[in-house]
Amino acid sequence: MAGHGHGHGHGHACECRGEHEPADRGVEYGLYRKIDLEKLQCLNESRDGDGKLVFKPWEERTNREKFVESDADEELLFNIPFIGSVKLKGIIVIGDDDDSHPSELRLFKNIPCMSFDDAVREPDQAFRLNHDVLGELEYPVKIARFSNVNHLSIHISKNFGSSTTRVYYIGLRGEFTEAHRHEVTICTYEANANPADHKIDVFTPQTQFIS
Repeated sequence: MAGHGHGHGHGHACECRGEHEPADRGVEYGLYRKIDLEKLQCLNESRDGDGKLVFKPWEERTNREKFVESDADEELLFNIPFIGSVKLKGIIVIGDDDDSHPSELRLFKNIPCMSFDDAVREPDQAFRLNHDVLGELEYPVKIARFSNVNHLSIHISKNFGSSTTRVYYIGLRGEFTEAHRHEVTICTYEANANPADHKIDVFTPQTQFIS
C-alpha cells in the first residue's frame, strides 16, 4: 500500500530505559490485570484466542511463545473491555525485527463491539510505530482524551510490508478506578475478516494523525 503523509498530531515514542527501574515498569504496566479477558476480542487473528495472549505481565513481554498473528491481511483490531475506568497514559508494542512488525496503530475509546468498518472513522489518537523487540519504546497517550476509558479499541492498520502482522506484547500504562456499575455488551463477529469488507485504499493525514 502506498505511503501517506503524516500531520503534526501523530505520536512519537520515547525510550524510557533510564527513567524507571524494571520493577517500577512492571507496576506501571499492570493494566492488563484490569482487562476483562473473557470479553476481549481480536478481529482477524489467525488462531482463535491468541489476541488475549499479548496482554501479559511486564516480565513476560519478550516471551516469544505467546503471540498473535493476523490472518487475512496485515490488520488486527483489539476490542478491550476494562473492569472499571482507566486513565490511559502510555502504550508499548513489541513485534519481530522484520516486516511483520506493526508500523501504524490507531486508538479508539469507548466504542464496544468495534468492527473494521467502524475503524474507518477518525481515531482518538494514532501513532507511527518503530521496530521494538524488547519493549524499549513507549508511545505517550494524550491523557486528556483517555481519562475515562471503559473500553479501548486498538487498530493495527499497517506493518512494514509483510502479508501478516505479528505482535508479542501490548503494554498499557495508566491509572485504574473501580467501576460503580456493570454493563454487559455482547459482540458477534465473523470468524475471519474479509479484506474486501474493510480495506482502506486511501489514507488522508487528517484522519490518521490528529492534533
